[in-house]
Amino acid sequence: MTDGATVATRHWDGFASFVIALLGLGVSIYLTVEHFTAGTTFACPESSTINCQKVTTSAWSHVGPVPVAVLGLVFFTGMSVLCLPVLWRVGWLLWLRVLGALVGVAVALYLVWAELFRVHAICLYCTAVHVLSLLLLGTVLWTTSELRAQGATR
Repeated sequence: MTDGATVATRHWDGFASFVIALLGLGVSIYLTVEHFTAGTTFACPESSTINCQKVTTSAWSHVGPVPVAVLGLVFFTGMSVLCLPVLWRVGWLLWLRVLGALVGVAVALYLVWAELFRVHAICLYCTAVHVLSLLLLGTVLWTTSELRAQGATR
């Protein structure tokens, strides 16, 4: 691919990543609302292992004063914009999109570690966000490699 500002794409390139980012945004909105309403309506079972309330109110649920749920909301909002199918035509955004998805997975891995080894509980909604982050990375890498291959053959 050249260093030009645009790349040729089909109209549906990046659509899967956009849908995954929107799903992540939806779950992040739910987690953010639950955070600010004290989690009184969490639709999550409470057991010794699965306990969304315990996870989302733990010391590990904030980065400084900022709730992790809000950070997820910001992340998936940004990735939803970056993954708009029309923006896959902007060449310089390819690597920003990959970097964003990599950061999302790195943070998800850290949060899974915190849930398992510090909080000793799992939040099903948080797990959904972590899985969606991984799926987002996969679709971003797949689409980026397809676009780069298209550019190499033209």
